[in-house]
This record gives sequence, C-alpha cells and structure tokens, in this order.
Amino acid sequence: MSDVVLINITGPDRKGLDAKFTGVLAEYHVRILDIGQAVIHDHISLGILAEIPKSKDFSDIFKDMLFEGHKMGLAVDIKPIDLENYENWVQAQGKERRIITILGRNITARQISSVAAVIAENNLNIDGITRLTGRVSLQRPQKAPKASVQMSVSGKPVNILDMRGKFMSISQKHGIDISFHVDNIYRKNRKLVVFDMDSTLIQTEVIVELAKLGGVGKEVDEITESAMRGEIDFKESFRQRVALLKGIREIDLVKITDNLPLTDGADLVIDTLKQLGYKLGILSGGFTFVGEYLKKKFGFEYVYANELDIENGIVTGRVKGDIVDGDRKASLLREIAQRENIAIEQTIAVGDGANDLPMISIAGLGVAFNAKPVVRKRASNTISSIGLDGLLYLMGIHEREINNKAKSFEA
Repeated sequence: MSDVVLINITGPDRKGLDAKFTGVLAEYHVRILDIGQAVIHDHISLGILAEIPKSKDFSDIFKDMLFEGHKMGLAVDIKPIDLENYENWVQAQGKERRIITILGRNITARQISSVAAVIAENNLNIDGITRLTGRVSLQRPQKAPKASVQMSVSGKPVNILDMRGKFMSISQKHGIDISFHVDNIYRKNRKLVVFDMDSTLIQTEVIVELAKLGGVGKEVDEITESAMRGEIDFKESFRQRVALLKGIREIDLVKITDNLPLTDGADLVIDTLKQLGYKLGILSGGFTFVGEYLKKKFGFEYVYANELDIENGIVTGRVKGDIVDGDRKASLLREIAQRENIAIEQTIAVGDGANDLPMISIAGLGVAFNAKPVVRKRASNTISSIGLDGLLYLMGIHEREINNKAKSFEA
C-alpha cells in the first residue's frame, strides 16, 4: 500500500540542495506527483508532493530527510495526505486560470493585500506569485523605478464585472495598474503587436500640432477632445478637423516629425519586441506621413493611417481614401493576423482613445494606455502608472529578458 505525503523544506538556500533531498527519495523509489520551489533573498521554500510505494518506508524517509535538513540548517516537515483529499486536488486541475498583474512605481503590502482580498472574495485561489521587475537597491534608488508582480489564480470568479470595478477602484486609490486576463495556450504565443500612434507611441495628437501650424489650434482641440471621449462620431469629427487644416504647406509637415516627443518607454518596448521576434504595426487615426516616419525609424512591419490630400504643395483640407476609425482598426487587425497566418488570440492591441476600443476588444490581449475614463472602464488591462514599457510586464516578460537599453533610458 502506497502513501501520499507533502514535504516542505525551508531555510537558507545552497547549491546541491535539490539533488540531495531528491536523492534521498530516490533510494526509496518515490514517485514525484508535484514539485515547486521559490527562492527569496537566498531563502528557499521547496515543496514536494510524493507517493511512497511502501508505507513501511515512511518512517525511514522521514528520519533521513530530517537528518539531511539538520546538516544543512533547514526545516523539514512531512505530512501524510488523505487519498480522497489528493484525488479532489487532481480533479480541480481543469479550473479556469487567470493572470493578474500589478504595475506601479513601487509595490506595497497594502496594495497586494487589497488585490488579494478581491481575489478571495471571488472565490479564486492564488497558485503562484512572481516578481517580474529586477531587484531594488535601497542605497542607489532609481529615478523612475518600476515594480511589477504577477499572480496566477485559478477558479471561476463569482462576479467578474464587480471584480473589475473593485480593481479599478484600487488602482485609482493606490496609483497602480491592475490587469487580468485568461491564461490560455495563446498567452505565451503572441506574434503580433499593434499600437495606436497619437498619445500612445508619441506624446501628442498630430492633428493638434498641425492645427497650431495653421492657426486653428483651439477649434481643432475642442473637436479632438470630444471625439476621444466618444461624444462625436469619429469620421465626422475627423472630417471637420481636417477641413480646418486647409492651406498648410507640405514643406512644413517635416516640422512635426522632426520634433516628435516619443512616449516614455516606447523605444524599449519596440526594441525588445523586435528582438523577441514579434511583428509590429501602427493602426492610427492620425496621418501616414508620421506613421511612415516611425516605420522607417523603428522598423514597423505595418502602418495604416490617414493620408492628407495635398495639391501643389498645399494641404487641401481633405483625406485620401477611407478614414481609419475604430471599426477600420479592428478590421485591419484581423486582416494582418490572417496575412501573418495567426489567430486573433495571438495578437496584442494598445491604444488610448474610444476609437481604439474595437481593436482592443478583439485582440488576444487588449491594453488601454494612459486612456480616457470611458476606455479604462471597458478595458481589462490598463497601463497608466508607468511608461509604455509596462506592456512587457503585462505580457509576462521578466526584466532580465528585456533589452539592456533599459539602462540608458533610466540613466
């Protein structure tokens, strides 16, 4: 008759520890049913769920494990597991799983406690917690620190809408971002990332900058803000704004690209994703002359935006072709995914405005970046506490995997 036991080993970490303890178990032909390990500040916590083929060996295994633990200064605890309890645990392995990511400049106990309380209220279990950002020096603090913790949770939420609302409330109260999405086979197999351009990749609305050149800044700004809040149909508002640009010289457009303020973290995100093999695209309600500039500078594979109509070197106040609005962005995302021969679940879409919601909602991972309230309310994943490089953490990328250029950006 076999026994199932749970072995917990804690204490100072050292090389060869796993080999030593599994070696003891090997002498008794023990079968490993589950194993997990975490090391925090050179302190290890090793858990082993094991089946002992012969019940009579239990006391000898216990004695040998305690002896090895004593020699290494480790605490060893072995508890028998009831067979029914074990089988219930096995049956629970098909539960829904979600990834919850906390982003901020610093992570505090109060923040984690607040998030964990909401998780518990929804009858979910935290199966694992991982720090994604690097170690923090207290003697040489960073000027713009970043902190990210990822939780893997299992179970079906009691009320997912209420859960999202409470996460949003915690985010606003504590100045952090809390994102959660389903953990499935696509999560670590994303292939394509598309970005909105204005106020996402760059820290400005190009149409507003053009309006300043044309002396119609106030009029265009009012229409822009109303459109981004979702109060005016995007196509109609866009036509109204472009009409106000009539008379701008084509030669002056270069002034816009020469002084583009990139969003904090944009360089790092683009460089890292390209090195990891992702295809990148820009789906923008802005203008092609800026999109093509960014494509050439950073190597985007795809750019779709609006083309200003120009005659004799002068902007006519019209747009060539179809206007790229929210529905068009979603359609383009599907088209690019098909072209790349990938599922829509393997895509990521990032944007800030109401016209980005259609592509955010259909992407495998949709992210609202520094978004308007109407967008944050409808998006499960948001970034507002740190730069665009927060996207890398939402994707589950550890800081050690992020390009070393980070050092130059933080200097």
